[in-house]
Amino acid sequence: MKIVKIPLIIERGKDKLLWGRVVFEENLITDFGSTISELEQKIKNLLLEIENLNPNAVKFEHHFDISALFQRFNFLKISNVAQQAGMNPGLLRQYVSGIKNPSLEQAKKIEQTLHKLATELKEASIFV
Repeated sequence: MKIVKIPLIIERGKDKLLWGRVVFEENLITDFGSTISELEQKIKNLLLEIENLNPNAVKFEHHFDISALFQRFNFLKISNVAQQAGMNPGLLRQYVSGIKNPSLEQAKKIEQTLHKLATELKEASIFV
Protein backbone atom coordinates (compact mmCIF):
# COMPACT_ATOMS: atom_id res chain seq x y z
CA MET A 1 0.00 0.00 0.00
CA LYS A 2 1.38 3.36 -1.05
CA ILE A 3 1.30 6.07 1.65
CA VAL A 4 -0.13 9.42 0.57
CA LYS A 5 1.27 12.44 2.40
CA ILE A 6 -1.22 15.28 2.66
CA PRO A 7 -0.64 18.69 4.27
CA LEU A 8 -3.15 19.27 7.09
CA ILE A 9 -3.60 22.90 8.12
CA ILE A 10 -4.61 23.06 11.79
CA GLU A 11 -6.02 26.20 13.40
CA ARG A 12 -7.52 26.79 16.79
CA GLY A 13 -10.85 28.57 16.69
CA LYS A 14 -12.24 31.02 19.22
CA ASP A 15 -14.32 28.07 20.48
CA LYS A 16 -10.98 26.36 21.38
CA LEU A 17 -11.73 23.57 18.88
CA LEU A 18 -9.11 22.54 16.34
CA TRP A 19 -10.21 23.19 12.77
CA GLY A 20 -8.43 21.37 9.95
CA ARG A 21 -8.38 21.52 6.19
CA VAL A 22 -6.78 19.57 3.39
CA VAL A 23 -6.88 19.88 -0.37
CA PHE A 24 -6.92 16.57 -2.22
CA GLU A 25 -7.65 16.14 -5.92
CA GLU A 26 -8.80 19.78 -6.00
CA ASN A 27 -11.35 19.17 -3.22
CA LEU A 28 -11.19 21.27 -0.07
CA ILE A 29 -12.06 19.07 2.90
CA THR A 30 -12.61 20.60 6.34
CA ASP A 31 -13.68 19.44 9.76
CA PHE A 32 -13.03 20.09 13.45
CA GLY A 33 -12.20 18.18 16.60
CA SER A 34 -11.15 18.69 20.17
CA THR A 35 -7.88 16.78 19.62
CA ILE A 36 -5.56 16.33 16.68
CA SER A 37 -6.25 12.59 16.54
CA GLU A 38 -10.01 13.20 16.45
CA LEU A 39 -9.56 15.81 13.72
CA GLU A 40 -7.30 13.47 11.70
CA GLN A 41 -9.80 10.61 11.97
CA LYS A 42 -12.68 12.81 10.81
CA ILE A 43 -10.69 14.07 7.82
CA LYS A 44 -9.61 10.52 6.95
CA ASN A 45 -13.27 9.44 7.04
CA LEU A 46 -14.17 12.28 4.69
CA LEU A 47 -11.30 11.35 2.36
CA LEU A 48 -12.67 7.80 2.27
CA GLU A 49 -16.22 8.99 1.63
CA ILE A 50 -15.36 11.66 -0.97
CA GLU A 51 -12.19 10.32 -2.61
CA ASN A 52 -12.37 6.60 -1.77
CA LEU A 53 -8.93 6.97 -0.18
CA ASN A 54 -7.97 4.24 2.30
CA PRO A 55 -7.52 5.91 5.72
CA ASN A 56 -4.55 3.62 6.45
CA ALA A 57 -2.78 5.02 3.39
CA VAL A 58 -2.95 8.63 4.62
CA LYS A 59 -0.17 10.37 6.54
CA PHE A 60 -0.74 13.99 7.44
CA GLU A 61 1.97 16.65 7.47
CA HIS A 62 0.88 19.07 10.20
CA HIS A 63 0.98 22.82 9.64
CA PHE A 64 -0.17 24.79 12.69
CA ASP A 65 -1.26 28.33 13.33
CA ILE A 66 0.46 29.79 16.40
CA SER A 67 -2.49 29.15 18.71
CA ALA A 68 -2.93 25.51 17.66
CA LEU A 69 0.82 24.90 17.89
CA PHE A 70 0.97 26.00 21.53
CA GLN A 71 -2.18 23.99 22.28
CA ARG A 72 -0.60 20.87 20.75
CA PHE A 73 2.77 21.41 22.45
CA ASN A 74 1.33 22.76 25.70
CA PHE A 75 4.50 21.90 27.63
CA LEU A 76 6.20 24.87 25.94
CA LYS A 77 6.27 27.95 28.12
CA ILE A 78 5.31 30.97 26.08
CA SER A 79 7.54 33.32 28.06
CA ASN A 80 10.60 31.09 27.56
CA VAL A 81 10.00 30.72 23.82
CA ALA A 82 9.51 34.49 23.52
CA GLN A 83 12.75 35.15 25.40
CA GLN A 84 14.65 32.72 23.15
CA ALA A 85 13.14 34.42 20.09
CA GLY A 86 14.06 37.88 21.38
CA MET A 87 10.47 39.07 21.47
CA ASN A 88 8.04 40.40 24.04
CA PRO A 89 6.28 37.55 25.92
CA GLY A 90 3.05 39.57 26.06
CA LEU A 91 3.05 39.85 22.27
CA LEU A 92 3.54 36.10 21.85
CA ARG A 93 0.68 35.49 24.32
CA GLN A 94 -1.52 37.71 22.13
CA TYR A 95 -0.58 35.61 19.10
CA VAL A 96 -1.35 32.39 20.96
CA SER A 97 -4.71 33.66 22.22
CA GLY A 98 -5.69 34.92 18.77
CA ILE A 99 -5.95 38.57 19.79
CA LYS A 100 -3.26 39.44 17.25
CA ASN A 101 -1.78 37.61 14.27
CA PRO A 102 1.96 37.47 13.68
CA SER A 103 3.50 38.83 10.53
CA LEU A 104 5.25 36.33 8.28
CA GLU A 105 8.57 37.58 9.67
CA GLN A 106 7.45 37.09 13.29
CA ALA A 107 6.01 33.63 12.51
CA LYS A 108 9.32 32.58 10.92
CA LYS A 109 11.24 33.90 13.94
CA ILE A 110 9.07 31.79 16.27
CA GLU A 111 9.40 28.74 14.02
CA GLN A 112 13.20 29.08 13.85
CA THR A 113 13.36 29.40 17.63
CA LEU A 114 11.29 26.24 18.09
CA HIS A 115 13.50 24.34 15.65
CA LYS A 116 16.61 25.55 17.49
CA LEU A 117 15.16 24.43 20.84
CA ALA A 118 14.21 21.05 19.35
CA THR A 119 17.75 20.55 18.06
CA GLU A 120 19.20 21.38 21.46
CA LEU A 121 16.78 19.00 23.15
CA LYS A 122 17.52 16.25 20.64
CA GLU A 123 21.25 16.55 21.40
CA ALA A 124 20.77 16.41 25.18
CA SER A 125 21.54 13.19 26.99
CA ILE A 126 20.79 12.00 30.49
CA PHE A 127 23.61 10.66 32.60
CA VAL A 128 22.79 8.04 35.20
